[in-house]
Amino acid sequence: MTDPKTVEAASPLRHSMFRRKKEANEKIANEFAEDMVVVVDQSINPYLVLFHEPAGFRAEQVRGLRNRLAAMNPDGEPKTLVVTSAVRGEGKTVTALNLAMAFAELERQSVVLVDADLRRPSCERYLNLNSEAGLTDVLLGRASVDKLLRPAGYRNLKLLGAGSRIENPAEVLSSSRLDQLLQRLKENFQYVVIDSPPVLPSTDAGVLSAAADGTLMVVRLEHSLKKQSRDALRTLSDMGGNVLGSFVTEVRGQDPESDSRLAYEQVPEDEEN
Repeated sequence: MTDPKTVEAASPLRHSMFRRKKEANEKIANEFAEDMVVVVDQSINPYLVLFHEPAGFRAEQVRGLRNRLAAMNPDGEPKTLVVTSAVRGEGKTVTALNLAMAFAELERQSVVLVDADLRRPSCERYLNLNSEAGLTDVLLGRASVDKLLRPAGYRNLKLLGAGSRIENPAEVLSSSRLDQLLQRLKENFQYVVIDSPPVLPSTDAGVLSAAADGTLMVVRLEHSLKKQSRDALRTLSDMGGNVLGSFVTEVRGQDPESDSRLAYEQVPEDEEN
């Protein structure tokens, strides 16, 4: 496993990267190379490694990501974090679930996972929970969020599912009730982890990213094209999102501990282009 001291020396954290309230976004394309990148094996099934293999290598990689994100929030303020990807199939939902579980492991940390992928919700399915009223019902004024939060089955992690299926997700997410909901959740939870739709197929992810304190991009090696990742970053930037960094996943059939690429590293500058 990677030596934490080596990690810090190779990829020093910059000052707090979570924005405070509605600070102007920096130039994401230039920052992307400096932000943290974690490569983690996702070849196992089931994918919730924090639940099934809490002492395993992959779980430790997720905890490493959690620790770096927490270090970007030195004041310990409640934060909202969107987890998204350029296209589908990159592992964003699995990453959001595992990351939320990792935050829930911390002492005195209350965490809620919000399934905001209203077009293809899957958090409840991954957690083996029945679909119930959730996010859309809150945004449409049909129910109070306090009545819809439920245990996710892992420590003190709570879940707000996607809710009733609707035909106009982008319009519903763009309502002022989204900002009100996120603020309400921040009053009760230290971290609000949001599983977002992918960026390129719709505007949903951009809307969510603009409303959140930070956004994590999930990239699956040998799956998404570099141009797709760049276009997604540009879209998030144009819509006011604050991208903190990337979490790179890759399907492998070999022992991850024998693979030197399954470790923290910076994105080489020549890979940006």
